[in-house]
Amino acid sequence: SWARPFITSPTGIITMSGTLFVRTFARSALKHNLVAKIAPARAACFSTYFTTAHEYIKVDGKIGTCGITDFAQSALGDIVFVDLPEVGDEFETGDSFGSVESVKAASDVYAPVSGKVVEVNDALTDNPGLVNSDAETNAWFIKVEISDAGELASLLDEKAYKEHCE
Repeated sequence: SWARPFITSPTGIITMSGTLFVRTFARSALKHNLVAKIAPARAACFSTYFTTAHEYIKVDGKIGTCGITDFAQSALGDIVFVDLPEVGDEFETGDSFGSVESVKAASDVYAPVSGKVVEVNDALTDNPGLVNSDAETNAWFIKVEISDAGELASLLDEKAYKEHCE
């Protein structure tokens, strides 16, 4: 039994009073069959998922960073305008949360998961062309607080998305 409470560092390493107890924790987790319960929750952290409509979501805990994929921006051509929602707006999976306009076409952008907008990328208002040069990194559209992490299971992982694009 543990005499003192666990402390979880920002990196996820479990310590007790400053001493590393990974080996002891692992043994205890195996003994109490906790590994299967912990692994799926940690797997959702720091993962990227994709929709068949070419949106992505990069998940970090309960926050998802959303935008359009490099494949989508390439198909659209030169982006000239990006319409973004307001912080505080809430969307269900599949709802349109904004749009992009290019010299070729205009297209809605859809929410990959349900959630509440906690941040928008205002840099895209002044420089929509950033989507063409940096679609899946600095040209993210919104950050959402994910309301149901279970919805991520219906999205594509990187391998499945690449196959979808071929």
